[in-house]
Amino acid sequence: MFNLFDFREVFTVGMILFAVIDIIGSIPIVLDLRKKVGHIQSEKASIVAGLLMIAFLFLGKEILNLIGIDVNSFAVAGSFILFFLALEMILGISLYKDDAPESASIVPLAFPLIAGAGTMTSLLSLRAEYETINIIVAIIINIIFVYIVLKSSGKIERVLGSQGINVIRKIFGVILLAIAVKLFAANIQSLFS
Repeated sequence: MFNLFDFREVFTVGMILFAVIDIIGSIPIVLDLRKKVGHIQSEKASIVAGLLMIAFLFLGKEILNLIGIDVNSFAVAGSFILFFLALEMILGISLYKDDAPESASIVPLAFPLIAGAGTMTSLLSLRAEYETINIIVAIIINIIFVYIVLKSSGKIERVLGSQGINVIRKIFGVILLAIAVKLFAANIQSLFS
């Protein structure tokens, strides 16, 4: 198991998940949720999101097999989701809107903001290309980072300012767009070969 551990894979997967989760770009949403519902339980949101991601990493493929979809087809579909998420980040538009929440720690913070459709799709796509142990380590690193950001979102906003957050969001949007194209190209080939 440990001979499959690869720092480069952990870094790559970690950066992909970081871009998809986009917790820095979500700081304005987190701040808005804090204003609407009061205190957000950062620990609870982070743990639930991490557990959802790890569970989907292991059970997602079986669920797909149950409904007759192979991982490559799901990865191609996932590349489209990542593509649209990247467009949202780069263009500053919102293609998906959710209703205002009553409580925010689990829904919408843990799911779907942190462990949403884009994250779940990415996990299955990544599983087709990277070792599971490296994905789990990358998930844990991202969840720790998410927790830190949730705990200090007010301070981060003051330091970066709204312009700084927008710049970071756009940079990760471009990275995510490139990842979407790569996933599409790698998995579309597998479908037709």
